[in-house]
Amino acid sequence: MIVGTRKPLVEILEMVKPYHRLLLVGCDTCVAESASGGRRETSELAAALEMAFRVAGTDKDIRETCVDRQCIHEFLLAVVEAAAEADAVLSLACGAGVQALAARLPKTPVFPALNTQFIGETAERGLWLENCRGCGNCLLGLTGGICPITRCAKGLLNGPCGGARDGWCEINLAREITPPVTCAWLEIYDRLHSLGQLNRLLEPLPPKDWSQGDAGGPRRVLRPDQRP
Repeated sequence: MIVGTRKPLVEILEMVKPYHRLLLVGCDTCVAESASGGRRETSELAAALEMAFRVAGTDKDIRETCVDRQCIHEFLLAVVEAAAEADAVLSLACGAGVQALAARLPKTPVFPALNTQFIGETAERGLWLENCRGCGNCLLGLTGGICPITRCAKGLLNGPCGGARDGWCEINLAREITPPVTCAWLEIYDRLHSLGQLNRLLEPLPPKDWSQGDAGGPRRVLRPDQRP
């Protein structure tokens, strides 16, 4: 899932300050799971904006709506209709959702209310972990289901480095991290050992082909059955 966090209220207020009629659009899937952009968070932000503008002596028309996914164009039809009466739209979605909405509203400013953080795993209630960077060429089958690109601070494909100490990553020495970061390559070793697959570590992994990831520019995936 995509993990997002809400921008500071003062930043949001500055973005929408010139506009009178505002439409807040929530996204009730990924960012709802990370408690930043679902229906509840959209209503909370609308209330916070109304209060802030009222304190400032400014009268604004603030409306709100929510869809399951802003990144799917078909889901935005009702939003496009509602946005016809708005001077600006404030999107509580990831960057993909903001851009999809902006593409459907060529004459209406669309602003992000969230900062998109990463592709995450819900580890427990209220805790999300970055475990994938969408590099375009998954190596998890070779590393016991633990991603060295994301979970190793150096993104090493053949580790560990010389800085790991007692199972901990050396970045713990540079800054205080709670809880401290473990060495991903020790975790990979332990995982492969438990699976009886340590022989996988005998073959060095080749250099990463970063052209399959975002280093190759914006990516596009076309489902095979949609090809001409």
